[in-house]
Parts: sequence; structure tokens; C-alpha cells
Amino acid sequence: MSIEPKSRAMTFPRIGKFIILFFAAAFILVGVRGYQLYQFIFQENVRSDYVMLISVEDTYDTVKDRLLKDEILFSEKAFKWVAKKKKYNKNVKPGRYKLKRGMTTNELVNMLRSGAQKPVDITFNNVRFKEDMAGKVSKYIQADSLSILALFSDEKQIKEWGFTTETFRTMFIPNTYEMYWTISAKEFAKRMHDEYQNFWNAERKIKAEALNISPAEVSIVASIVQSETIKKDELPRVAGLYINRLKRGILLQADPTVKYAVGDFSIKRVLNKHLEIESPYNTYKYVGLPPGPICFPSIQSIDAVLNYESHKFLYMCAKEDFSGYHNFAKTLRQHNRNANIYRKALDDRKIYK
Repeated sequence: MSIEPKSRAMTFPRIGKFIILFFAAAFILVGVRGYQLYQFIFQENVRSDYVMLISVEDTYDTVKDRLLKDEILFSEKAFKWVAKKKKYNKNVKPGRYKLKRGMTTNELVNMLRSGAQKPVDITFNNVRFKEDMAGKVSKYIQADSLSILALFSDEKQIKEWGFTTETFRTMFIPNTYEMYWTISAKEFAKRMHDEYQNFWNAERKIKAEALNISPAEVSIVASIVQSETIKKDELPRVAGLYINRLKRGILLQADPTVKYAVGDFSIKRVLNKHLEIESPYNTYKYVGLPPGPICFPSIQSIDAVLNYESHKFLYMCAKEDFSGYHNFAKTLRQHNRNANIYRKALDDRKIYK
């Protein structure tokens, strides 16, 4: 059967209209879907500034669930779609990530997938015991305090770096250091060793040699000096006093070392019973320096020893006005007079221990 020319003309336009409508609808659907995907990728998807800590145990699901729980995302669907397309769900990297309000899903996933974490500033100052230092540092990094404390028992590594278990604390110089949250305890120790070597440059080593003591011993002196005075401008003078005693080979008789040996720094008055304690840290009993520092001395305290004030003082006693400053003396007679004045001030305030 053949189609008449008139019928043929009527049939093909109808088919053409359907084709046009089909492609028009398809184009609209593609456009809508394309716009939706564009929004998934490039529309803002982070509600507020947020610090994301991702540990080695975390998975894609735990990361996603935390973002949802803390209401960080505008669109869970967008995050899931982009994460899948960029295979972040199979490539989670630990770290400390700083999310910024207004970040797009694409920016967020790219940052997490690439491991572009932000470093943290680790600060530890005014610490005395290794437990204190470990506790402070562990607040900034993933490594816990126990793993940091374990560093001080690694005798093989300590020896390789040229320290003893007693002097190892001198390697950790208080300051602010920029590191990544994911740093391990061993990596932290390695960084501290590098910082220690950088700190002890040629100039400081020459000054230590002039004192005839090692860098570690300089830090031990600095720990005593720092424990003796809270006044920064007095540090060089106190340092000079202990350098004088070391050079003369007489007992340092530093009260803070006795408090360290006793294990109680709340003592206001060092009594005779304290002076009798048996400990290598008791500088009333043993000549020379104790085997290790009695705190983690600051850079300022270390430099105060290296640049000590030259004088002839051998004795010091807290001032009776409790200002934090000290009276210095060249002779024992003068010192005893100062000490008696201070004891009377303690008695007047009813401070007996």
C-alpha cells in the first residue's frame, strides 16, 4: 500500500513535532539535572566555621555522621554525591581540618580528600615535670600523654641523641611550635631534637664552653635559676651567683632543688628536716649540679645563664617585702643578717612551713 503525497505530508510533520518535543523535554531535564549537579558541587554547603579532627580510625561514615550531628552541612545529599564522585569515601585522610563558613561542597571534599590539614601551634611553658609537659602537648596533637611520656623511657633513643634519662628533659625547650595534629609522639620527639640542635648554635655553644659546662648542664643551671626567681630582670644576677659557686666548687645550696627532692613545691619555708633528705638533687648535700633539670627552663632562663651578670655575690635570700625580689650578699655574715630579717617577716605572717 502506498501513501498518497497529501497523506505523507501530514504524517511526517506530526512525527517531527514529537521528535522536537522529545528533545526539548530531554534538554530541559538535562538542564535541570545539570543545574542540580552544579549546585551540588559549587553551592555553599558549610554553615559555620568548624574544626574537624579525623583520626586514623575514622571512616567516611564517621566523618559524614559527625558533620551531620554538628549541623555543619546545608545539604547531606550534595556532600554524599560529590564525595562519591571524587572517591573521598575510599580515601579518608586523618588530620585537623579548618572548615570555613561558606565553603562549597567541592572545596570541602577537595580539602578532606587531599589531606590539606591546618597546622596547630603547640605551646608548653612553665612546666616542671615530664607529666606536665606530656599533658600540655597532648592537648594539641593526636598523640596521647602516655605515648609522649613513653619517650622518656626509650633509653636507646635517648642515648643516641647524646642524653641521659636525667638530662633528656633539657632537649624539650619551651616555646611555641607549629606542627600537624597527626604528628606521633616519636615524630614530636624528633622535631624537638631538631629544634634543640637549631637552638644550640655556634654562639651559644661557645658561651657554654667558656663556662666549662655542656649545653645540658647550662639548662640544669637555668632550671635552678628559673625556680629561684619570678622576676625576669633578676635572672642574670641569680645566674651569676650560681656560676660563682660552681667555679669555686662550693655547695649550690639551692632551695628549689631541695623542694624538688622532697617533691613538694608548695613549701614556703625550707626546714632542717628538708635539708637532710637523701637525694642527688639535694644541693645542700652534694657539690656541683644535680643530675638533671628541676623544670623545663625557658629560653630566657637559658640565655640568662649564658649571659650571666658578672659579680661577687655568693648568697641570696628573698626580700622581706615579699616582692619576689632577693637580697644578695657577698659574705656569709651579710647573708645571715638578710636571712634573719626574712625569717622574722615569715614569723610575722605566721608562715611556718
